[in-house]
Amino acid sequence: MSDLTRRDVLKQAGGALAASMVPPRAAALASAAAPPSAISPLMTTLSTYMSEAGTRALPEAVVEKTKHMILDTLAAAISGSKLPPGKCAIQFARAYGGDKIATVAASTVVCGPIEAALANGMLAHSDETDDTHPPSQSHPGCSVVPSALAVGEKSGIDGARFMRAVALGYDIGPRFTATLGKIQYMVDSHRSTHAISGTFGSAAAAGCAASLNAQQMRWLLSYTAQLASGLASWQRDTEHVEKAFDFGGMPAKNGVTAAMLVEAGGSAVDDILSGADNFFQAFVPRNDPAMLVDKLGDRYEITRTNVKKWTVGAPIQAPLDALEILLKKHRFEPDQVKQVVVRVATNEATIVNNREIPDICLQHLCAVMLLDKTVTFKSAHEKARMGDAGVLRERAKVQLVPDEALERFLPRRAAIVDVTLTDGKTVSERVDDVRGTSENPMSRDEIVAKARDLITPVLGAATFGKLVDRIFDLEHLKNVRELRPLLQRV
Repeated sequence: MSDLTRRDVLKQAGGALAASMVPPRAAALASAAAPPSAISPLMTTLSTYMSEAGTRALPEAVVEKTKHMILDTLAAAISGSKLPPGKCAIQFARAYGGDKIATVAASTVVCGPIEAALANGMLAHSDETDDTHPPSQSHPGCSVVPSALAVGEKSGIDGARFMRAVALGYDIGPRFTATLGKIQYMVDSHRSTHAISGTFGSAAAAGCAASLNAQQMRWLLSYTAQLASGLASWQRDTEHVEKAFDFGGMPAKNGVTAAMLVEAGGSAVDDILSGADNFFQAFVPRNDPAMLVDKLGDRYEITRTNVKKWTVGAPIQAPLDALEILLKKHRFEPDQVKQVVVRVATNEATIVNNREIPDICLQHLCAVMLLDKTVTFKSAHEKARMGDAGVLRERAKVQLVPDEALERFLPRRAAIVDVTLTDGKTVSERVDDVRGTSENPMSRDEIVAKARDLITPVLGAATFGKLVDRIFDLEHLKNVRELRPLLQRV
């Protein structure tokens, strides 16, 4: 023992302690791990795919969907500039901006790529406007698009590589948390699947924009595994500011940081997915790690990502769809309504039941729909309207019923809405596939209409029109820096 160094003793003791604490699944993963000097087949497949993504042509349908998601995310970021998280993000970027390299949307700020990614990530998740990926319990766009844009501007990439970087981010991040076990993993571990998915997705997008090779992608993933963080405590954030950081800002910042470290010459562990103390041993996935590369290159996760037709919390999408359908079918007025009963999954009901924030309060938004026949970004965010006598009168008619039978449909967010009229008649509508989901996708015109509602009040109709034209012609964009004047205030 006298010949052992302190490091040796600690290493042996730590190894014994770790062995006693490793769960059975993690132990199995450890026993199957590759030798320290080897690169596992899993890592080889993943890193090779990531390194080739920038020059690999995407299927036509994936190109179209990627354009939808880029426009939708930029629209969320631009509209988010009017909300507290967005204002905070722009102020942060203005105060700690670094070199003038990357664009901060809906502002006049040009700053360093890390700061820009953080700010744009928070802007894009300033509220419940951005996309969702149900199979992984994540919001990919709010961190992936800002990361690809920030590093893309630094590297001066063209529009084609920008799209491929974004599509890669959607492929990689969600696969990590789908492998971990999505919502059940979050419940059991108290870790945020949204933050973990966002960090890996952002790193992949940033690495693609930086043109990292396969070896560098392996190092990128090692740095990213170290940065993978986030707690489910975001659910207690009533102001949505920290949530914007957790879902968008932090993952985007993490991903860009990892890519830029590798680009600057940083080396790292060659295979963080195997060997001693690997990612799977630490995070203990509920599913087979092979899910990370399942149908990679055949199934594009961006095609399984949902756009929110309504700029409100996801559990309210189906009820608003159903109520809009009923209003169009039966053409009743608020004073003809006696009661509205809304049934959603039990877990979903908890999230949106009489919340203090207007865009995630189901009863309030159903009242707005009854009065306005629609819900816009503006009406979903008018907090003062929550105290309006007319809205409160309609809100009192809305009853939310948690339905265990609908729980079995998750992650599909089904809803049943029953409206009882003053003449005694009851009309009902069930929505299983929300408009904007992969099962019921929005058209290009609908995506543009949503973006118009979000962008025009901030940047004006003329700028909006030019931005839409550029996004849908990204194949011919020579440098993503050309998007800057279409994303910022004059």
